[in-house]
Amino acid sequence: MTQASLTALVIAPHPDDETLGCGGTLLKLKAQGANVHWLIVTTIACVPGFSDAQAHKRAREIDQVAAEYGFDGVHKCELPTARLDTLGKGALVGAVAEVINHFKPDTLFLPYRNDVHSDHASVFDATVSASKTFRSPFVRSIYVYETLSETDFGLRSDDPGFRPNLYVDISDYLEKKVNIMKLFDGEMGEFPFPRSEECIRALATLRGAQANAQAAEAFMILKEIR
Repeated sequence: MTQASLTALVIAPHPDDETLGCGGTLLKLKAQGANVHWLIVTTIACVPGFSDAQAHKRAREIDQVAAEYGFDGVHKCELPTARLDTLGKGALVGAVAEVINHFKPDTLFLPYRNDVHSDHASVFDATVSASKTFRSPFVRSIYVYETLSETDFGLRSDDPGFRPNLYVDISDYLEKKVNIMKLFDGEMGEFPFPRSEECIRALATLRGAQANAQAAEAFMILKEIR
């Protein structure tokens, strides 16, 4: 994950998942010269329970966050938030596959399958289907990230839990990760709320201790072809 020629796509069920899960890694990849794209699967626009004002505000936040990362592309499926499990699987797979096939990334980042939010499970399943080797042979690596407030609250008794086997040192990028997360107004809260500055730093410190670094992000390797 250090090659300047790498093209990565982070798939976020909702805007902020990419920052919580792998914001430091994305910043590090950009600093190393990689091409990094952002796919936002859902939208709050025209979704019951969200106003037009909220949707416009979220669109401005997305633009600000994209500028801070310096993403090479921002892609949107614009499917209704918190309702992905009500859609036909083919529609979701097709929407994700269209983006993947458009610019052919070699590296994917996606959410953990057993997160408590149903949208995360739907996005995981759709991405795995869309990136099968015989469909997308250009995808060489798939990494699963953890999302505060979603991965840690997945309490399925049959789930072995998020068990990372890849760590990325983000010591030089943690401060910017935290500052980017603050751009999502209303998504952060006061500790002990899990999406708080204290919790973001605590998780980075824990993963750093596991990797002999000041701060780290952790991933599960789903696929890696060398």
